[in-house]
Amino acid sequence: MKNRLSILLQHPLSRPILALLVLCVIDLLWIPGFFHLRLQDGHLYGSVIDILNRAAPLMLTAVGMTLVIATRGIDISVGAVVALSGTVAAMLIGGTLSMKNGIPEYVSNTPMVWALCAALGAALLCGVWNGALVALLGLQPIVATLILMVAGRGLAQLLTDGQIVTVYYQPYFFIGSGYLFGLPFSLTIVAVVFLLTALIMRKTALGLFIQAIGVNPVAARLAGIRTAALIFFVYLFCSLCAGVAGLMISANIKSADANNAGLLLELDAILAVTLGGTSLNGGKFSLIGSVIGALIIQTLTYTIYAMGVPPEVNMVVKSIVVFVVCLSQSAEFKGIWQRAVARVKRPS
Repeated sequence: MKNRLSILLQHPLSRPILALLVLCVIDLLWIPGFFHLRLQDGHLYGSVIDILNRAAPLMLTAVGMTLVIATRGIDISVGAVVALSGTVAAMLIGGTLSMKNGIPEYVSNTPMVWALCAALGAALLCGVWNGALVALLGLQPIVATLILMVAGRGLAQLLTDGQIVTVYYQPYFFIGSGYLFGLPFSLTIVAVVFLLTALIMRKTALGLFIQAIGVNPVAARLAGIRTAALIFFVYLFCSLCAGVAGLMISANIKSADANNAGLLLELDAILAVTLGGTSLNGGKFSLIGSVIGALIIQTLTYTIYAMGVPPEVNMVVKSIVVFVVCLSQSAEFKGIWQRAVARVKRPS
């Protein structure tokens, strides 16, 4: 029994799952009706469903960020990509009120399919920019993505003149607040992207190649792996995930706010990935761990707000968690911790 418990605790997902369970127990004890679910009009409602729905954009962004961090990279421009994608979609769709047989009806300025393609195209262009700077020109990932972090949000603000663009088109709202089979449609999008990504990483050599680049990019290149092409791909994929997340957020709030949409989302995405067990040094990564990490962050945010704690405390807690996670991944800290534990166990 002890051996089985020891094996379970040594599993990479044991710590994030345990952290999520601890938060759920706290919510169960302190927040009345936290696990209560009700069925209304064929849709499930409740605190847990609300957490899952609000965590969907973060989960999607974390999946893309996982592959970037696995190659020893970082992408701090995902928040700006979210703002830009949502802005393009909202401006093209817009919506005007028209009367049809005495019934008010909102009509899209641009066919929604083309608007969504344009928004995702803008996100892909952002990925091409990041990938070109990192993979082709050899810039440091944090510097390359910092450029887009500033320029991308600035471009979104220029497009909207710093104003909030409101959308009046019901089909568009389905992306962020619609329901499918009783659950939020955003969860379906996350599930499809996650399953396809996990399938490609597991059933093809792509996952192994990404791990090899993260462990030693020089050795990977000498072994015949096209490191530049793969690095370019992961930044492209990360921006695409952020673009879809931007559509979710914009459709959920029925508008595009270039000033605040996706603000500091990059911090949450990086934190979710590290909480899930992906090493900041590259190589080892876990997609399901990143999803669990995103749920931890959203559950923590919900818990803080539900307990009446000031919102400012949320940022302090996140920063402390980032510090602890980074410290726990330090080889020097692990060595100090192991020596301290050995001294305690050593008989006098």
